[in-house]
Amino acid sequence: MFNFWTVVYLIFIGVIAGYLARLLVKGSDPMTWWQTILLGIVGSFIGGFGAYLLFGWDKDEGFFQPSGLICSIIGAIVALLVWRLIRRRTAHA
Repeated sequence: MFNFWTVVYLIFIGVIAGYLARLLVKGSDPMTWWQTILLGIVGSFIGGFGAYLLFGWDKDEGFFQPSGLICSIIGAIVALLVWRLIRRRTAHA
């Protein structure tokens, strides 16, 4: 499933989706560049899972799959909001 070009694609999508998610969601998120890439990669898989559930895209590849740019950005926004919620709860505990 994963080859060299898949990893390059995930890093490229991770940079764009992670950066745009942090840009679109208001507030301060102190993250390093590699955390932003990881946010975008996680968002890509969340977007792929959401597209699989909602639209039935790529049923032959299964539910655990990377997504395109739009679904990756949406998934990265979801991941960022969940990260903020977890961080806020652990800070108050």
